[in-house]
Amino acid sequence: MTRPLEGTAALVTGGGSGIGLACARRLAADGAAVTLCGRTEERLASAAKEIDAPVEVRHVVADVTDEQQIAAAVAYAAGPAPLRAVVHSAGGSTSIGPIGALDTDAWRATLELNATGTMLTLKHAAAAMARTGGGSFVAISSIASSNTHRWFGAYGVSKAAVDHLVALAADELGGAGIRVNGIRPGLVRTELVAGIAEPGPILDDYLACMPLGRIGEPEDIAEAARFLTGPESSWLTGQVINVDGGHHLRRGPDYRAMFEPMFGADALNGIPGDRPEE
Repeated sequence: MTRPLEGTAALVTGGGSGIGLACARRLAADGAAVTLCGRTEERLASAAKEIDAPVEVRHVVADVTDEQQIAAAVAYAAGPAPLRAVVHSAGGSTSIGPIGALDTDAWRATLELNATGTMLTLKHAAAAMARTGGGSFVAISSIASSNTHRWFGAYGVSKAAVDHLVALAADELGGAGIRVNGIRPGLVRTELVAGIAEPGPILDDYLACMPLGRIGEPEDIAEAARFLTGPESSWLTGQVINVDGGHHLRRGPDYRAMFEPMFGADALNGIPGDRPEE
């Protein structure tokens, strides 16, 4: 069987579960020596054992917002073979609610995780790739970067920064043979959205906004990541691809059913006032 990524190394941040794990599994199946990166040793070790691949799947513990840790993780991933692929899936948010009620510390932490974490991973991965002839960096963004998700606080803002970083880095790094692209997932079935993916008004609204009318699976994103890291996309850089069932063609989802009990109807409409009583 032909394995197009054989003889190369890959790093997947956020690789312990969900989209990151699916991407790691897909790259390993095509022969890449994959290193999973995340913050939890136990989860990473378990995920690595789950992947049945022709090469050993390794793992390294690192926080992508800590420059020394992510630099060490990149160096470790490049140990078995030239680093040719990085899928940066680490991200998340602690910032929710209407603008008038946003917690400043949570806002900053979300920007740090999503925007700065992507920059630090790219910074060190690009240096490693440049030394050995180039490679491909794929940032996992979100449909929230392009379609407003009301009351999502810093999340969409930080992912929009990721999208711009993709374009900037693609323009700067092309001369070193480094391609930089992104993926904007829509609603994907992972443990992080377990409640949202259950039947109810929020899921109904998501599906009403999707021409293809189904929840995405982690493997849908993994196939796009594999394409962007492989030789099939060798003349493609600076793109952010929506993998969302067509959701980007319509509007962001309506989370009023979740947030109105938390913050009150007035707050969701931009009117200052007290939160509903507990």
